[in-house]
Amino acid sequence: MPLEYLGAPPVASDRQARPFSPAVRAGDFIYVSGQVPANAEGEIVAGGIEAQTRQVMENLQKVLALAGATLDDVCKSTVWLHDARDFGAFNRVYMSYFGENKPARSTTEARLMVDAKVEIDVVAYKPKG
Repeated sequence: MPLEYLGAPPVASDRQARPFSPAVRAGDFIYVSGQVPANAEGEIVAGGIEAQTRQVMENLQKVLALAGATLDDVCKSTVWLHDARDFGAFNRVYMSYFGENKPARSTTEARLMVDAKVEIDVVAYKPKG
């Protein structure tokens, strides 16, 4: 089964398209590229970790929808936090987006490629129907 590339490459505030796909479907799995707290204009949203986490989660939902998937289909997430001291506040927002079944997750502190406090990528399982 061939790979399916979903969505147009994102454009950042410099109006340059980024060299990756928002998501790739490989069979029944959907691999979503790392999402940062960028708004529709490609600008990082103002505010602290909570506002930025909400924006990232909204961005993840939009990309998952390209494959007909939702956060309920996420089986694994990887999180990068700019500052480990934000972990508690991040967790409160993150948990509010998942129901009873929470995906497996890895979280680390890292300097991000953009001036953001959080980046998240996910893998979802959604059989094509």
